[in-house]
Amino acid sequence: MSNRSDQSTDLAQSWIANADVWTATVREGGIESRRLVTDQSIVNAVLAQQPRRVLDLGCGEGWLVRALAGQGVDCVGVDGSPGLIDAAQSAGGGRFHVCTYSELAGGCPQIGNGFDVIAANFALLQEDIAALLRALRQLLVPRGKVVIQTVHPGSVDGAYFDGWREEDFRDFKGSWQRMPWYFRTLGSWVALLRDSGYAVIDLAEPRHPDTRSPMALLVIAESEKC
Repeated sequence: MSNRSDQSTDLAQSWIANADVWTATVREGGIESRRLVTDQSIVNAVLAQQPRRVLDLGCGEGWLVRALAGQGVDCVGVDGSPGLIDAAQSAGGGRFHVCTYSELAGGCPQIGNGFDVIAANFALLQEDIAALLRALRQLLVPRGKVVIQTVHPGSVDGAYFDGWREEDFRDFKGSWQRMPWYFRTLGSWVALLRDSGYAVIDLAEPRHPDTRSPMALLVIAESEKC
């Protein structure tokens, strides 16, 4: 594979290229794992923190913002794909901004701060995210939470070590651009959060209702005192 810079660029470009087909797939309920388990699991995990304000990181077409807004939560969504933000804004439910992760790490004042929770639902797919995670602490209230749902490390084929993988969307309808993404072991997730200034306070494994196989990893981390 190409170097990490190329992979990160290709990852960002894939979300721009796939914006329309992703929006249609999500809104039509075309992803079984989301429909059965993971959508509700991230909603429940965020609401369990009793937040007043939430930042949805990598918000996509905005479904999580809309779900939380329906529960009375004030939400802001950010994404690096202009097409996805257009789709989110058209559906409403909160405030949405185009902002890449590198821009967010450097400061995006229009987003604001004072968030009780920052949610990242299958949205932390890059290799170098430590600077982003450290910057997010400045957007949280004291002892604010980061709620991360990601691919369950035990459900991915291949050797169990950190590295770039590729999603080819072969099980999805429509025409997709392949997407590189960075795989982390469970230990790597815990170490990354610790080194970025967070304490992991809960781990969960949302499971398929019939097979009981884990369909995701949910991590809740608290920002430590600066």
